[in-house]
Amino acid sequence: MGMKVYGPAASTNVARVLVCLEEVDAEYELVPVDMPSGEHKSPEHLVRNPFGQVPAFQDGELILTESRAIAKYVLRKGGSQLLRECNLSESAVVNVWLEVEAAHFNSAMSPIIFQCFVVPMVLGGTPDMKIVQENLEKLKKALEVYEARLSKFKYLAGDFFSLADLSHFPTAYYLLGGPHASVIDAYPHVKAWIADIMARPSVKKVTELMKMPSAQTD
Repeated sequence: MGMKVYGPAASTNVARVLVCLEEVDAEYELVPVDMPSGEHKSPEHLVRNPFGQVPAFQDGELILTESRAIAKYVLRKGGSQLLRECNLSESAVVNVWLEVEAAHFNSAMSPIIFQCFVVPMVLGGTPDMKIVQENLEKLKKALEVYEARLSKFKYLAGDFFSLADLSHFPTAYYLLGGPHASVIDAYPHVKAWIADIMARPSVKKVTELMKMPSAQTD
């Protein structure tokens, strides 16, 4: 049985897994999960992900959840150097910036994506601009730290591209495609770094699969 990823490609967390699979040129099947109809809460999906979220990942008898954990598994299995596990200190710094991505970049961007994409396009509602503005301020604070870091190094973990950078791609994709893309103009090093990420072949391939987000859940 080959590798399977359960969930819509438009989900940032599903896209995070897909781009790692593309990085290692793995064969996989993307199995759609219809979030608006509640398929992610179905008994069948709950067997794969007991929290009723996406993605779920299957490789033979192995079933995994949590996009960053799946990403690491995929890269290790594929022999990728994006984790820098051949060097203890470099690997540690990669892990630090993966934590930063989850805690500061993604945590600010997820509510923005939900309000700017999901609320109007999936739920047919009106975005709560108070939530958007509050999280834009959080994002700006994070970007100040990123700008300082990227003024010293080409990438977050050093002068080498790693999963710490790649993991930002899905949320950065929606930032660039949303109404607040200009926020990065104040951070030239961040802007160049995001452009570098988006030009990667694996990223270009996954962006072709991404349409309107229907879920932003880990």
